[in-house]
Amino acid sequence: MKVNFLCIGKTTFPFIEEGVALYRDRIKHYCTFSVTTIAALKGASSLSREQIKIKEGELILKHLASFKKKPYVILLDENGTHFSSEAWSAHLQKLANSSDRELCFIIGGAYGFSEPVYKAADEKLSLSKMTFSHQIVRLIFMEQLYRAFTIMNNEPYHHQ
Repeated sequence: MKVNFLCIGKTTFPFIEEGVALYRDRIKHYCTFSVTTIAALKGASSLSREQIKIKEGELILKHLASFKKKPYVILLDENGTHFSSEAWSAHLQKLANSSDRELCFIIGGAYGFSEPVYKAADEKLSLSKMTFSHQIVRLIFMEQLYRAFTIMNNEPYHHQ
């Protein structure tokens, strides 16, 4: 399985970078895994929220167009599907078994996604009904992705 993780803007907190690096290395034991960060927009303070979403959306769609074959796109979005860790693991296993497409998880910027990005997505995933910064979501999601792989492999990381 190939898994791609796309994020807008760099992480400014060292503890998040350390956690992301830790889980990136752990996840690589289960799949081919890459993390791509699209640079934050320059001059964004002079743009409206909608303009920022549109410009970030163009960058996301450009990245998606770089794949040889259209990936299965999952947006991390507050209006997405909620899963328990066990159900998420089962869903991830089902995706891996049912398609030869690469998975591409996307975390947008602070204002979410543009309409064209929503239209390009195959599904949306929510990590919580709570709101998290787009930076901390990177770490939370990567931990949940790692947890899903350990559940699939009956490893002792996850406790029920």
